[in-house]
Amino acid sequence: MPEKPGAWLMGTAKHRAIDLVRRRQTLERKEEEIGRAIERAHEGIDLDAAIEEEVGDDLLGLIFMACHPVLSKDARVALTLRVLGGLTTEEIARAFLVPVSTIAQRIVRAKRTLTEAHVRFELPGGQERVARLASVLEVIYLIFNEGYSATAGEDWVRPALCAEALRLGRVLAELVPSEPEVHGLVALMEIQASRLRARIGPSGEPVLLLDQDRARWDRLLIRRGLSALQRAESLGGVMGPYALQAAIAACHARAPAAADTDWSRIVALYDAVAQLVDSPVVELNRAVAVGMAFGPTAGLDLVDELVQEPSLQGYHLLWAVRGDLLRKLGRCEEARIEFERAASLTRNAVERKLLHKRASECAAEGMAG
Repeated sequence: MPEKPGAWLMGTAKHRAIDLVRRRQTLERKEEEIGRAIERAHEGIDLDAAIEEEVGDDLLGLIFMACHPVLSKDARVALTLRVLGGLTTEEIARAFLVPVSTIAQRIVRAKRTLTEAHVRFELPGGQERVARLASVLEVIYLIFNEGYSATAGEDWVRPALCAEALRLGRVLAELVPSEPEVHGLVALMEIQASRLRARIGPSGEPVLLLDQDRARWDRLLIRRGLSALQRAESLGGVMGPYALQAAIAACHARAPAAADTDWSRIVALYDAVAQLVDSPVVELNRAVAVGMAFGPTAGLDLVDELVQEPSLQGYHLLWAVRGDLLRKLGRCEEARIEFERAASLTRNAVERKLLHKRASECAAEGMAG
């Protein structure tokens, strides 16, 4: 034990501090020497640009690898969120309401599949790049949609997933600025994300589009979305499905009130989407727009053509849309049955409660009539 412990500690601390300062000065001097050597070796080269290009290529290669079509959609989503989103396995499992072990197995299987398929860490070219880009966009939008309208659980929306999908989309737009569909997807997500706050009522209840308080829409996100849409359009060529859907979202964003919505233009845009994408869901959305533009009878005629579509039998929104159109036509009992059927098919508790409420309203209207 020193005779004066306090003085000894102060002296030791002082010497330690001096050593640290000297070490830092030596390190800074060495860094300057290395920097000058690199500059001499790369005269005429923009180092910042070179570094950004290398990092960008690596990130883009990682995105294309994680979203490779050889993987299932579930595996692509899990791997993308884990590797690119930085989410833990537990966070991904919580977001999609599945066991942690399920997500862990998907990620492990995805990595094994990529290895066995000899998928290389690189940027594909030509037609392969076009095909892979479609897979990348699909995965990002799938993540966004799960956040925008959760398929199951107690939450109507999951803003964190929307934010993550938006981040990935913005990164992709920076990496491939000449691809119009990338900007189209970003535009679509920005505009839809602008409504997130308005989609939830004071008690946590869902608020449908036509009933939303548009003053609560995020104007910054709308401006960003419209700017991205303009960028997609300025790149020329035929507009793809994401850019067309962004144009539909823009029709809603530009309308000061629900009554001001240009439904005729929305119908025309859905016609264009349907020519590019053979999807019963697109046809259902088009039927909704037709019902708004030309009356519920016209919309119901189109929906009735979809009732026998096998892929829509378990799709709750088919029956919810049919119930809504029947209700507008005053066929309240039929509407009640459809709302009840839709409620039995959804796995989202909040949405189920809303559909039961609408069914009850139909029953009351029927009795009053």
